[in-house]
Amino acid sequence: MSTPDLPVMTPAQVRQLLLDRQELALVDVREEDPFAQAHPLWAVQIGAGRIALDAPWRLPRRDVTIAVYDNGEGLAAPAALELQALGYTRVHVLDGGLAGWRDAGGELFRDVNVPSKSFGELVEHERHTPSLPAEEVKALLDAKADVVVLDARRFDEYATMSIPGGTSVPGAELALRVRDLAPNPNTRVIVNCAGRTRSIIGTQSLVNAGIPNPVAALRNGTIGWLLAGQVLDHGAQRRFGGVSPANLAAARASAQALADRAGAVRLTAASLAAWEADTRRTLYRWDVRTPEEYAAGHLPGFGSAPGGQLVQETDVCAAVRGARIALADGGPASDGVRAAMTAHWLAQMGWEVGWLTDQPSATTPEQHTAHGPWQPPHAPLPDVPQVDVPTLAAWRDAGRTLLLDVGTSAAHVKGHVPGAHWLLRTDLRTIAPELPVVDQLVFTCGDGRLARLAAADFTRLTGRPAHALAGGTAAWVAAGAPLEPGEANLLSLRIDRYRRPYEGTDAPREAMQGYLDWEFGLVAQLGRDGTHHFRVLPAA
Repeated sequence: MSTPDLPVMTPAQVRQLLLDRQELALVDVREEDPFAQAHPLWAVQIGAGRIALDAPWRLPRRDVTIAVYDNGEGLAAPAALELQALGYTRVHVLDGGLAGWRDAGGELFRDVNVPSKSFGELVEHERHTPSLPAEEVKALLDAKADVVVLDARRFDEYATMSIPGGTSVPGAELALRVRDLAPNPNTRVIVNCAGRTRSIIGTQSLVNAGIPNPVAALRNGTIGWLLAGQVLDHGAQRRFGGVSPANLAAARASAQALADRAGAVRLTAASLAAWEADTRRTLYRWDVRTPEEYAAGHLPGFGSAPGGQLVQETDVCAAVRGARIALADGGPASDGVRAAMTAHWLAQMGWEVGWLTDQPSATTPEQHTAHGPWQPPHAPLPDVPQVDVPTLAAWRDAGRTLLLDVGTSAAHVKGHVPGAHWLLRTDLRTIAPELPVVDQLVFTCGDGRLARLAAADFTRLTGRPAHALAGGTAAWVAAGAPLEPGEANLLSLRIDRYRRPYEGTDAPREAMQGYLDWEFGLVAQLGRDGTHHFRVLPAA
């Protein structure tokens, strides 16, 4: 149902916008776990409790068409009204929510990052991306064959668990660095991730780039390795090294030719400025280098999204289907490889994407280079009373203080301010009236931002005052105060994060195999859905 302030959009209208390649943000405002159980292909998850923090950077154009839905939890209408209050002018609720989509014949997908994962399966299906099973790779390693194993995931994922002897080379770095990592053209290159997608995309990147080495994906990644009874390394620290001038030139030539073939746009500073000035279109600007390079210097206005993860997480980094994406791989210095390679994949996924071929001119680099890690923009935070760490510690010691943690459940379980209870911000509407009356009620979270929003919610719901811990739990840690681990004080179900079957090493074998079986079926699902506009680049 709708209110006069919340127009309805039907599933048929959503589907037509996708087929017509019109801009649309189909926003699922549930938590990540229920979202991962079932959602439309192009749905993006922005939890109702994080609208103020995430909408400004994920939905940068205030007059973009938005359709919000839930699955009957009562989250969609309040989230849509909050989006309106933030200045979004074309907000709708999806008629019937998730059930309405299903009843209208819409295809439902499981898991997260589904557009990218289904695209990866389509790439393997159409290009027959070479792969080797875990048993063959293990035999090569045991025989000390001329082989290198390159892990295409983020470094933190690699450090958690990796193939013995493997080196961390996140996806966008592969085509740039493989010639230095495997200078002998007879060296076999094995690319792996945790499951399938980044292994496939990484391997096909090297095939597309025309490197002379034999290349193969580790079939089914670390999941396949574990299911084959093999042992993983933990805590590995091997990273890629530098790039020689000759190999940089070769990588640049092949990457830029691929981007041109795929239909990506070569952007100059002037044409980028024209895209930025076009208020009729949503524009995402991403620097695809490593986070360390980004922090050392980047172009103003560009966020940080390392290229391999950007291809893997398009639903996060480009929440508006039909938007434009501009990529840079330097600022002011550009290697011209990583942005072009990333662009050649995004173009095949149906995005209008450009990569910056030059940098804005200036008398000195400092005039057009920003520094530091990326800080996503968010809505203004409410002005609520804040308490510092020493004061909170004194209040706790004196008793009659209730501390509520609205950060992620994973962070809470790993370590929280002693005595803190965890809950979802969206559960405050039902939990707040039941909380005991105390002298001081204090909210915290990782960095303190969500805590301020929750404190304002509590006062609005109950009329009682609430504080936020200034700087959040990070400030508590920085002050040298201890943390307490465990799940003893949970007031909400831990549905804020979907437990991926391919992360960590303790997932049941049945869950890992089930995940692989699901991936194998994605090509058929794409065919039934029909809205993807994917076009896999044929062999040259």
